[in-house]
Amino acid sequence: MAQHGTDAPDDPAGRHACDAARITALVEGASADDWSRPSPVPEWTALDVVKHLVEWPRDFLKGAGIDLEPLDVDADPAAAWKRHVADVQSILDDPAGRVLSNPNTGDKPVDEAIDQFYTADIWAHSWDLAKALGREPDLGEERCRAALEGMKPIEQLLRDSGQFGPAVPVADDASPQDKLVAFIGRDPAWRPEG
Repeated sequence: MAQHGTDAPDDPAGRHACDAARITALVEGASADDWSRPSPVPEWTALDVVKHLVEWPRDFLKGAGIDLEPLDVDADPAAAWKRHVADVQSILDDPAGRVLSNPNTGDKPVDEAIDQFYTADIWAHSWDLAKALGREPDLGEERCRAALEGMKPIEQLLRDSGQFGPAVPVADDASPQDKLVAFIGRDPAWRPEG
């Protein structure tokens, strides 16, 4: 679902650097107590959001023959995140013609695969992490609009994948960001308790 509006860089390396920086700022601003805060993703804490963004892509990249060492997110979320960002950015800065093969996504140049599946995930989950930490995220109006337009035609496929919850109803005049997060199963008005 790599849909990019005018407010995002237009290359895979640039998009990842931009979107990862948003998460990095959140991670660096989190206290030790913040990691146990609930997130808008049911049954996930703030720490679980970061673990998801670190763990699945490291496994995914094995499809391109890239074997990155596991990182201990529980021990030091900020250090693990920063190391992970550096690892992925180095692949994007020099994809070296590598192709990622995956039974679910087929064969794609590694930089395109990261951009389409992982960078888009960072961008979307930055909303979850910001909300978990009590901050108001801004995913970019045009980018949200473009992402939603790209997902609507394949809505049933997305729902069947189990990656998204049921859509949350929002007003017709809701912002593009609220419409997008509602589409993927988040309540735009979600707030952490306490």
